[in-house]
Amino acid sequence: MQPLNKQEIHQLAMQEVGNFLEENGYEFLAVNSKRNRSPQFVCVKDKLLFFIVVKGSLYPQSPKHYDIESMEKVKIHAKKNNAKLYYGGVGFANAKDYDMPLKKNNPYVVNFNGLEKIL
Repeated sequence: MQPLNKQEIHQLAMQEVGNFLEENGYEFLAVNSKRNRSPQFVCVKDKLLFFIVVKGSLYPQSPKHYDIESMEKVKIHAKKNNAKLYYGGVGFANAKDYDMPLKKNNPYVVNFNGLEKIL
């Protein structure tokens, strides 16, 4: 079985962040599951507009690091739309051994500490 590819890792991250948003009362206006298109989630909560950028990564990469240049582009878009901008970085690792590749149907651990405010 092949290790998960970048799009599959992104999909797992989208699921984690999407579940978090849903559990915390955000209403989804738009969802974009393409890896290189941001924001991935456009939501409303308490009559405020939110743009959420999602990035998935594999151990040992830190889920807290994001591409500053592409985030600047999303910042401009968020400002034009009077939206709050948040980043959801999600890390994954093989549950049996962090140094082993993560493959489909492998148990995995998740490193997600909520959303980080960008704007």
